Amino acid sequence: MLRYTLIRLLYGILVLFGVVTLIFFLFNVLPGDPARMMLGQRADISSVEAINRDLGRDKPLVVQYFSFLNDVSPLSFHTTQTKVSAFYFDASRYSSALKLINIGNTSVVVKKPYLRRSYQSKRPVSEILSEAFVPTMVLATVAMIAASLIGLVLGILSALNKDGWFDRISLIVSILGMSLPSFFAAILIAWLFAYVLADYTGLSMFGSLYTVDDFGRGEYINLKNLILPAVTLAIRPLAIITELTRSSMLDVMSQDYIRTARAKGLTMYHIITRHALKNALNPVVTAVSGWFASLMAGAVFVEYIFDWKGVGVVIVDALEKYDFPVVMGAVLFISVLLIIINIFADIIYGILDPRIRYS
Repeated sequence: MLRYTLIRLLYGILVLFGVVTLIFFLFNVLPGDPARMMLGQRADISSVEAINRDLGRDKPLVVQYFSFLNDVSPLSFHTTQTKVSAFYFDASRYSSALKLINIGNTSVVVKKPYLRRSYQSKRPVSEILSEAFVPTMVLATVAMIAASLIGLVLGILSALNKDGWFDRISLIVSILGMSLPSFFAAILIAWLFAYVLADYTGLSMFGSLYTVDDFGRGEYINLKNLILPAVTLAIRPLAIITELTRSSMLDVMSQDYIRTARAKGLTMYHIITRHALKNALNPVVTAVSGWFASLMAGAVFVEYIFDWKGVGVVIVDALEKYDFPVVMGAVLFISVLLIIINIFADIIYGILDPRIRYS
């Protein structure tokens, strides 16, 4: 099991390296001058050149690439010889860096990944993303838990009542859920429950996890604002998990060991919980892990429509302002989440089915 886990971690690191490389070269060939964005179009040439030197954009692209790797990597090289080293970074940015060894004039340190600063607000990108991460994480987690639990129950009931009225209704609802785009569902749900039926539901069309108190007592958590965006995000994974659970349960229930369990007189509850469900969970785990990662990365439209102050709103605002460090940091941040979630999913596969980790 340890070897299996280490191999998955190695694959994750290689994928992450490819993502970092792609992000850097993609955003460094896009049109636009960050110095002009920061200073305005009327800035003089000397000021623009000074900003570009500060950002390191006066150096060759390869040097900028290694500098970017040095910034985002937890293991970095530091030297005070700014002009001769491609591995220079400002030590004041890394107050929590831990020095490991010295190699000549260069120190090898362990630090938090540095995602640089926003062109517009001058704030560290990591600080901007850390503030937006909690609302997005809460939204995606609640939506995924609801979709998983309800989807498993509906899928099991559909399998046990194959071709019955419940199974047919579940199939129709699942098809509608899978075919409904998230942005359209968000608009429809917001209009129906927060506008037409607002007097009955008491829900607001806009609102985030934190709400400012009207009496000046600071912010407080408003879980009511979570309902509509969470329901919107849960629709598609709920539909897919329901159908996957149904299909997998039907396949497992036709196996010989299930017939043997029935012949021994086990109740249907014990057959499902002790034998069938565990063996039917692999495709469901695949769907849950993939969709959870997608919800973390793809809640942009839903967050924007409901004004949920998460990573999605941060990305949209940064794109509108050409704030490339924020966009690059957000994409890298989401990529790390996707890789971590997929690694955990692979480990869970190995636990559920030992054949996978030995193959």
